[in-house]
Amino acid sequence: MTLYSTVSPAEATGKVKKVYDDIMATKKIDFVPNFWQALSNNPAHLEATWHKLKTVMQPGKLDPLTKEIIALAVSITNNCNY
Repeated sequence: MTLYSTVSPAEATGKVKKVYDDIMATKKIDFVPNFWQALSNNPAHLEATWHKLKTVMQPGKLDPLTKEIIALAVSITNNCNY
């Protein structure tokens, strides 16, 4: 199996560090979830994906918690293990 490298939070610099810091601040957590670290080998893609998700998850007709619950329900329905 081929593996690819990711950027850990401790190694992050530049755009990756900026996105990691924003993820932790926005979600009020002290770690970077593996999903985001998996995107770190392409900083532009990491940044674009985070920006899109952050925009979608902002309060609107549905509050962010309801959106998270819907995302979780969809993942469970699709047998997603992550």
